[in-house]
Amino acid sequence: MDDYNSLSLADIYRARKIISPVITRTPLVFSPRLSMLTGFKVYLKLETLQLTGTFKARGAANKLMSLGNAEKERGVIAFSTGNHGRAVAHIARNLKLPAVICLSERVPAFRVKAMRDLGAEVVAYGQSQDEAYAKALEIQKERGLTMIAPFDDPFVLCGQGTMAIEIFEEIPNTKALIVPLSGGGLFSGVALASKTINPKVKMIGVSMEVAPAMIRSLTAGKPIEIPEVDSLADALLGGIGLDNQYTFSLTQKYIDKSVLVSEDQIARAMYGAFYHERLVIEGSGAVGLAALENDLIDLNIEPNDPVVVIVSGGNVDTRLLQAIIEKNH
Repeated sequence: MDDYNSLSLADIYRARKIISPVITRTPLVFSPRLSMLTGFKVYLKLETLQLTGTFKARGAANKLMSLGNAEKERGVIAFSTGNHGRAVAHIARNLKLPAVICLSERVPAFRVKAMRDLGAEVVAYGQSQDEAYAKALEIQKERGLTMIAPFDDPFVLCGQGTMAIEIFEEIPNTKALIVPLSGGGLFSGVALASKTINPKVKMIGVSMEVAPAMIRSLTAGKPIEIPEVDSLADALLGGIGLDNQYTFSLTQKYIDKSVLVSEDQIARAMYGAFYHERLVIEGSGAVGLAALENDLIDLNIEPNDPVVVIVSGGNVDTRLLQAIIEKNH
């Protein structure tokens, strides 16, 4: 795994074998509402039902379970906007490894509490994921810990890509996948698997308007920094790293379209999923639904073709969800 070109579907199948003892095969459910709205057969890949409530457990498990004994004994450190840290904390606890999670001070309190409840040492520092990353590097050097990156790591992205295998096993003729896009670990892993299985499948990346780090980097043709601002899709916040080695190039290679959704569109998608499907979805997990609901994607496929939306997580502050429901009801 020297560079992104060396990664293959075989690595993702290897990841599936490694993580299968601890990872849930999440359901792929048909959405009558979105199918009627779009004219396609829309299915939802519910990573909301994954361990710790998001897809992040897949990548964290593959990385942690692939470490050598010496690395495990020293312990691990991660930087995160919340969900990756929670996944690392959970898997590390199961493996009886000490874990430190560095977060920016912008990360919501309910996410911080979840990591502490799992036994991780949580360090809050700075106003962005990049600043938390700098702190994590400092602690890593001081203590000799192993870094568990949230996205730009071949073991992590291959772990995330295992869900694509599940999707094509159930719906082999899937014509398009709509995937939340941030640092690119989820998108690049799923795209690598999907495009290898079927090179004609369309890969759509969706992010929020206010801080789409990967999409702006793709436009610039290189990784760039952008300011972090508050968003309902807080788990999609953070830069992609100016020294990005894997996910930028893989996303650039495989993405067919990118879409931006507004905060209001995200909120309405969260409400629609709760009201119609009785699904609790966090903002970052709702961006694909928002893109479909607002007819923002020209898929250029046939009516009734199967389309899969990855619903990446369900870790939402219940007070926030209640406020969104009350506003939209």
